[in-house]
Amino acid sequence: MKLSRVAGLLCAAFIVAALAGTAYAQDKVVKIGAVFPLSGNAASAGVHAKAAIETALDIINNAHPELGNFPLAKDAGLSGLGGAKLDVVFADNQGSPATGQNQALRLITEEKVVALTGAYQSGITLTASAIAEKYGIPFVNGESVAANLTERGFKWFFRTTPVASDFAKLYHDFLQDMKAAGAKTDNVAIVHENTEYGTSVASVISSAFKANGQPIALDIAYSANTTDVQSQVLQLKEKKPDVVIMVSYTSDAILFAKTMQSLDYKPPMIIADDSGFSDPSFIKAVGKISQGVFNRSSWSLGAPGSVTYIVNDLYKKKSGDDMDDTAARQMQAFFVLADAINRAGSTEPAKIQAALKAADLKAD
Repeated sequence: MKLSRVAGLLCAAFIVAALAGTAYAQDKVVKIGAVFPLSGNAASAGVHAKAAIETALDIINNAHPELGNFPLAKDAGLSGLGGAKLDVVFADNQGSPATGQNQALRLITEEKVVALTGAYQSGITLTASAIAEKYGIPFVNGESVAANLTERGFKWFFRTTPVASDFAKLYHDFLQDMKAAGAKTDNVAIVHENTEYGTSVASVISSAFKANGQPIALDIAYSANTTDVQSQVLQLKEKKPDVVIMVSYTSDAILFAKTMQSLDYKPPMIIADDSGFSDPSFIKAVGKISQGVFNRSSWSLGAPGSVTYIVNDLYKKKSGDDMDDTAARQMQAFFVLADAINRAGSTEPAKIQAALKAADLKAD
């Protein structure tokens, strides 16, 4: 009788504990840190990145059956953590590598985030991810393409985007196709800003073209966030390259477009390396001046009714703009991180890291 009573009390205790555990899991919030330029010359990109992640949060934290089998959309919250919700703590890197590093440190040590994402500019991703590496916190990047980010032997840094070498090959193949169609493409110039992003990408493109027997004829570097690019445009106007490949952030892209117009110069062909040319504020600022510019993109809106189309509609209601390539890649990285946390069934960094290593999301 005594044993029976004890067993009954234990069963009751287990039931209460289980119910309490379920309630706790559903109420639990998993904090992720996001470091982006929310002020400064790249603020537009940061604001759109924030909107992309907030859209992803809505899809993950609330049921969206209209998205079908899209990961984490069917149910509300993370099923692997009993329905726990995600929360993102945004930090402004102000376009500064040092500030980005300090913000990453604050998010880890004060906000106690379980993972990080960001930071748009490659030079800031470089410093912010170094802090995450030091503290053993997963860092998932979706949009920085500088080659050396994944060449540091880091254990906690993951990247989901195509990178500079992928785009360099595509640029060369594209120009070969254009040449076959009758366009002049032999004389190629690269114009790039001088931070980690511009320097790395220009170097990779030059190496790729040289390896294919087409050395870059002209390499023009300029100071990031400059206020005057007349000398660079006049140099292009004098040398008359067939093709100009632009590697620039938003404020620089706008400045080059307006300066080219004021100096009555337009290259026969401009290929933009996404970034500033992808930013919705670029088109708003320069309008028809940008007509004829080619811009690379790994994002497509998709047909009406498709998952990508519906996701874009959700994003547009939040941001006021259609999703551009950069915002889409940032959103993709966040979904990959959230999926890893869900599969890990844990907020322990090492388990999230293992789940990221095992990630194998198919195209569909």
